[in-house]
Amino acid sequence: MSDETAAAGREALWLSMARKIRDLSQPDFESGNKEGTIQRIAKELDDTGYNVSGHGGNMMQLRSAVATRAEVGRPMLDDFETAVERLSLEDVANVGAATVALIRDVGESWPEIKDLDRRAAIRVILENRKLDLQFAEAKGMDGDLGIRYLIGAEIPKETIVDKLGIAAERYDEVLAALKAEQAERARVDKLLGEVADKTDLDKVKHLITNDVSDENILQFAGFEASVVEDANQALAEELEAKRRKAEEEAAAKKAAAEGPSLDAIPPDEMLAHIESIREIMEFSDVEDEIRAMCEQSSIPKSLVDVVISDPDKLDELEAAAEG
Repeated sequence: MSDETAAAGREALWLSMARKIRDLSQPDFESGNKEGTIQRIAKELDDTGYNVSGHGGNMMQLRSAVATRAEVGRPMLDDFETAVERLSLEDVANVGAATVALIRDVGESWPEIKDLDRRAAIRVILENRKLDLQFAEAKGMDGDLGIRYLIGAEIPKETIVDKLGIAAERYDEVLAALKAEQAERARVDKLLGEVADKTDLDKVKHLITNDVSDENILQFAGFEASVVEDANQALAEELEAKRRKAEEEAAAKKAAAEGPSLDAIPPDEMLAHIESIREIMEFSDVEDEIRAMCEQSSIPKSLVDVVISDPDKLDELEAAAEG
């Protein structure tokens, strides 16, 4: 009967029977009334789509349930629901194990609940209990943490949106953020693998230079904040050292390109440069052209500057070099 019930999308017959029996009062179980009670419940169940009156096995199940209720003196469903409500999220983490434990617990007073055809319905009840507890947990979390928690629990989007009363767009945003974090976590793991044999300081420096944020280093890589601070300081010092070196190299390169100062040019080189300058000046009197041709001829900039500002200075410099 349980398969027929599931196929019809109805509650398991034994549960529907238990609900009907729970509504009974003590006179319903007295010997003169018991058969009438059973027939009334059977007809009520027939009217809701179950085949009880015309099914021998189901009538036997109903008679047994009524007899057990009369013997125990309280509704089985009360004990069952109380046992379900006592379950914590930790208890139903493994629904299969929780189902077995619940059947064992309630079965001490109600042996019929141990029947195998009842296990599927009990499992569904415990899955719903777990779902309710998960949503209660999520609703107590700040910001998007609840949505993240439920996504991590692999609860369908439609269920999350419906039970939390949020827009589908918000769910999509949180899911996209989670996927981005997962991708970044994977990238961090890959980067750490590249420097697995290095010190923690060097590992963090490697992450920083590959654009991993301090927050993600702390969260994904698990390093202490002091290590991240030391790494940032070390990188800042290295960057400053590189900047100074680059400036020094640029200055040296510039000095090499410009040549020696005026008073450092040997007399013989001075005379050669002056001769070259005279030839250039015969070719052009445009400053930019003169400078370009002097640079191509490796004439010191100090000499070119003097000539450009005071061409007559050439004679004076030439005389000084010859003397």
